[in-house]
Amino acid sequence: MDIAFVITLFIIGVIGSFISGMIGIGGSVINYPMLLYLPPLVGVMSLTAHEVAGIGAIQVFFATISGVWTYRKSGFLHKKLIIYRGSSIFISSIAGSYFSQLISEKGMNYIYGVLALIAVIFMFTAKTKQEDVADREVTFNKWLASSLAFIIGGISGILGAGGAFILVPIMLSVLNIPTRTTIASSLAITFISSMGTVMGKVGTGQVLFVPASILIIASLLASPLGAHLGQRVNAKFLQWLLALFILATALKIWIGIV
Repeated sequence: MDIAFVITLFIIGVIGSFISGMIGIGGSVINYPMLLYLPPLVGVMSLTAHEVAGIGAIQVFFATISGVWTYRKSGFLHKKLIIYRGSSIFISSIAGSYFSQLISEKGMNYIYGVLALIAVIFMFTAKTKQEDVADREVTFNKWLASSLAFIIGGISGILGAGGAFILVPIMLSVLNIPTRTTIASSLAITFISSMGTVMGKVGTGQVLFVPASILIIASLLASPLGAHLGQRVNAKFLQWLLALFILATALKIWIGIV
C-alpha cells in the first residue's frame, strides 16, 4: 500500500465524515462510490465492493460515535426513537452483514443503487415539521418505526452502511420527525446499526484493517466538525443537500452497473 493510496483514502474519509456529521448520516452513501471509483481513477490500488463495504462499516462506526458525542447536549437526541429503531436495526444488520459474503459485487451495487433512488424520492417529497420542539412533543408510530428499521438494517448490513441514507428520509417523510431531531437521532441509530454490521463483516473476514484505520482517523477528525456546522445551518438546506448527494451517488452507481 503506497503513500498515494493512503492519502486518497484519508481525503475520502475526511469528505465522507464531515458530510456525515453535518447531515446525520454514517457517511457510506458518500464513501461507498468514492472508495469504489476514486482510487482507480487517480491510479492507485482499487478495492472490490465487498472490501469497500467492510471498510465502510468500520468508518461508519467511528464517524457516528464522534457525531453523537457532539450532539449529546443539543436536546435533539430522541431516546424512545433511538431505542425502538436501534434495537430492531441492530439485529437485522448482523444478519445482513453476515450473508453479504454470498452476494456478487454487481448485486451489491444494484442494491445500493435501488436504495439510493428510493432515498432520493423520499428526500425530495419530505415535508419538514416545526423544528424547535421539545423531545416529549415528538411523537411517532413505534411499530412502524421498528419494522422499517428492521428491514433497513438487513439491507444496510449488506452494504456495510449504517443505513442512515435511507433512515433519514423515512424519518422525515414517513414518521414525520422534525429535521434536527432526525439528524441527531439518526446518528445514534446508525451507530447501533454499525455495531451489528461490524460484527458481521469482521466475523466473515470482509474487513481490510489498515485501510479502515486510515478512514477511522479521518472520521474522528472530520465528523465532529461537520456536526458542529450542522447545528448552525438551516435545516431545510441540510435536507436538500443530503438529497443532492444521494442523487449524485445513485447516478454514478447506475452508470457503473449499465
